[in-house]
Amino acid sequence: MDDSTDRTLDAVGPRLKQLRQRRDITLSHLAEETGISTSTLSRLEAGLRRPTLEQLLPLARAYGVTLDDLVDAPPTGNPRINLRPIACADGSVILPLTRRPGGIQAYKFVLPTGRDDAHPDLRTHEGYDWVYVLNGRLRLVLGEHDLILEPGEAAEFDTRTPHWFGATSSGPVEYLSLIGKQGERAHVRAAPRARQGAASVDDQVARDA
Repeated sequence: MDDSTDRTLDAVGPRLKQLRQRRDITLSHLAEETGISTSTLSRLEAGLRRPTLEQLLPLARAYGVTLDDLVDAPPTGNPRINLRPIACADGSVILPLTRRPGGIQAYKFVLPTGRDDAHPDLRTHEGYDWVYVLNGRLRLVLGEHDLILEPGEAAEFDTRTPHWFGATSSGPVEYLSLIGKQGERAHVRAAPRARQGAASVDDQVARDA
C-alpha cells in the first residue's frame, strides 16, 4: 500500500469514534447492530487495528453513510463520476458504485488470490445481500454450506446468516454486491423463462442440505 492509502486507513479510526459519539451510541450497542465485537470496535477507533471490508460495510450501514464518506478516501478516476476505490488492510479493494446513504448500496469488490485451506471468519449483521461474480472464482461460506461461484453466477441471502467471502488459489476474484436493509428485496419487473436444466445457487444449497 502507498502512503496515501496508509493515511486514509489511519484516519478511519477517529472518524468512526466521531460518528459514534455524535449519534450517542455505546460500543456495546454498536457491537449488537454490526456483529463486530466491542474489543475490535475499540481497537478500530483507537487506530490499533485497520478495518477490513467485512467491518466497513456494516459500520457504514449502522451510521447511515456511504462507504466512501466513512473512509473519506481521496477522489480518483473520472472527476465527473468521482468514484473512490478503497484499499483495505487485507489486500482487498472496494469500489462504491452508489453515493447516497440509505436504500440499496452497490459495490464492486476485488479480492486478492486466496488459499483453498483458508479458515473462514464468519460474520453476521442486519441486511440482505445480492452477489454476482464478474471474474475469477468466489468462495462463499454461508452457514453450513461452502460454495464456489463461477463468473456469471449469483447468490442472495439474509446477512443474519453467518457468511464469509474469499478468493481461491486460482487467482483474484471480482464481484458485484448489492446490499440492502433487512427485508429489502430487489424488484424484478421482467425476467426470462428459466432454461430447462438450469440450476440456481439456491438449488445447489438445497441439494447440499
